[in-house]
Amino acid sequence: MHLVKPALIALVVGSALAPAGFAAEGATKNVIVLITDGASLNTWRAASYYRHGGLGHEAYDDFDVQLFLSTYPLNTAKEPTGSNFGAITFESSAIWNAAPVDTIAKGTVANYPGYFAGYDYLRKDPTDSAAAVTALATGHKTYNNAINWSNTDTRLKNIGEYAVESGRALGVVTTVQWSHATPAGFLAHNRSRNDYVGIAKEAVESGLASVIMGSGHPYFDKNGKPMEPKADKAFQYVGGRDTWEKLKSGATPYKLISTKADFEALAKGTLDLAGKTKVLGTVENSDTTQFNRAGVAAGDLLPNQPDLATMTRGALEIIAMDPDGFFLMVEGGAVDWAAHANNLPRIIEEQVDFNRTVEAVVDWVGKKSSWNDTLVIVTTDHGNGMLLGPDSNKVAFSGIVNQGAGALPLVRWHTDGHTRELVPVYAKGKGADFFVSVAKKEPGLAVYDVPAAAQAYADNTDVFRASAKALGVKVD
Repeated sequence: MHLVKPALIALVVGSALAPAGFAAEGATKNVIVLITDGASLNTWRAASYYRHGGLGHEAYDDFDVQLFLSTYPLNTAKEPTGSNFGAITFESSAIWNAAPVDTIAKGTVANYPGYFAGYDYLRKDPTDSAAAVTALATGHKTYNNAINWSNTDTRLKNIGEYAVESGRALGVVTTVQWSHATPAGFLAHNRSRNDYVGIAKEAVESGLASVIMGSGHPYFDKNGKPMEPKADKAFQYVGGRDTWEKLKSGATPYKLISTKADFEALAKGTLDLAGKTKVLGTVENSDTTQFNRAGVAAGDLLPNQPDLATMTRGALEIIAMDPDGFFLMVEGGAVDWAAHANNLPRIIEEQVDFNRTVEAVVDWVGKKSSWNDTLVIVTTDHGNGMLLGPDSNKVAFSGIVNQGAGALPLVRWHTDGHTRELVPVYAKGKGADFFVSVAKKEPGLAVYDVPAAAQAYADNTDVFRASAKALGVKVD
């Protein structure tokens, strides 16, 4: 992480926002939010070490704003309570407590010694992806399990809805099932993230998004091999069998695509949409585009899966047709899955795929838009795995060890679950300085060897506020 440019270290004084359904004069035309799900700071660094042999070489390393975000949920509940019961507070100073502890954190992959009080604090009461994406998409904290749903049992309006009301297009792209928590946060509303059928049905039937892309194909397995569905459950991620049949028959607003060739043609602008103006891409995989394939090592990628950069370029081809602009969310969703598995080779593989996608977006802005017309925000929804250095059992927060390009860094995992670590946020374009205006100083971040200007954090809800302010939409 590099220095925040001095010109952006100032409070932002904005004009009044426009009425809902219209963009304020002088607003940003486009907002692109890229989320690498479950990436602790050292996930980013491990990928950069492996790919480049050092830090400072990724596209986001040149962004104007480089800070951190807090990511805790509203409470400890998993359904609406309508009360303050189990309310969670967050004290960043508690993270750095290096007092030794003899606790054990139970995990799925292993059990993890506590080592330091700060580590225990980070493992306690983390957000799940549903509450996290609700914060990112609506600006509201909520209970774990909620998709744009409040603790008072009401729907929450997300940034995708605001964007469409303002006349813009909406796009949602992911490497996991497109009804999974993070993409669902920009497509639907539900009391439970596990209602995949309901989430997918809402996404398709509302027609809110011009582009939806991800996995969850009912006729392919996790290795991208054709299969015959054995039960209706195989169709859950695409809204059930009936919704899938409607998509296949053309009885929805969406052109359904699944083959890698179609995704590549869309990215080149040569795909025949057969009269449709919207695209729903469901790649030939039931699980993730790559992570869940057989084995645990990196390499030998499934040949029939488009990479995230190709999917993103295809989405941009469609939504950029809207003369009023767009909001696009892109997720590297399987980074989180690799962290849960403590799988270093594949978390790096997934993060590199994400980083190449950031490059594709930056390239698109340079060639087909401008930084005055497009705000790009790059972040994660929460930490996962608490990836630290091999000596982090003896020295609190010691860094991972770079072994050079093409070699895995030396690391130590401290959990196989989510954490409430402060996580990176990078922003560039008109409106990026919003994060600087709301950030709080946190000198403890110096332990990560980041410059003083980057030792500050905003909250994950500020991603919504930055997006809404940039788009010039009035928040209800």
